[in-house]
Amino acid sequence: MKIYVVSGLGADFKVLERLQFPKHCELIFIDWLIPEKNEPFHAYVERMAEKIDPSEPFCLVGYSFGGIMVQEINRLKPAEKVVILGSIKSDKEKSKFIKTGEVTKIPRILPVGLFNARAANVYGVLRKLFDPKNPRILQYFRVRDPYYLKWSVEKVAEWKFEENPKVIQILGDKDIVFPIKNSKPDYIIKGGTHLFPATKAKEVSKILNEIFSEKAIILLDE
Repeated sequence: MKIYVVSGLGADFKVLERLQFPKHCELIFIDWLIPEKNEPFHAYVERMAEKIDPSEPFCLVGYSFGGIMVQEINRLKPAEKVVILGSIKSDKEKSKFIKTGEVTKIPRILPVGLFNARAANVYGVLRKLFDPKNPRILQYFRVRDPYYLKWSVEKVAEWKFEENPKVIQILGDKDIVFPIKNSKPDYIIKGGTHLFPATKAKEVSKILNEIFSEKAIILLDE
């Protein structure tokens, strides 16, 4: 079974590298693309989905903003299973902070320069939001194109989506970005911050092996 994986906003796959999947699964990572100027979100999703071969069964896994992306891709190319890590299943699960951005349109009017990786406050903001106790937070966030980062923040704030009950959601109970109180996840990672795929890899891997076990895949075929 091929599993296509999309990482988080600004993150490469280092944040997911410790996760273990069943041996019968073939992982294919979909890298974030730099958005074209004024590119509609649906057009961007179509470009992200180009790497997926729908002629054979596949599954989707997304982390954080990648969780939003794989749900959008699933609308174009339906997967056998969709699993989201540290992400939300609908716009109703957004935090108050993100909803404020949606209502005020602040992300849209922020200058691109504010998202420059050299900005003095980047490290502090990321550390506070994602994992206050992790001193090496920036090693997970390597996609630092300012236009891409600004565009991504806008799209998270603007995202509208009706929940798909078939989507499997895994959340950390200490996640500040997507607070667990706004969701009803299928699996809860105790003590997990937004970086739980990296910091709680053993627990997450156990869940993923359960979800993608050969027995579970056979049941899908039946």
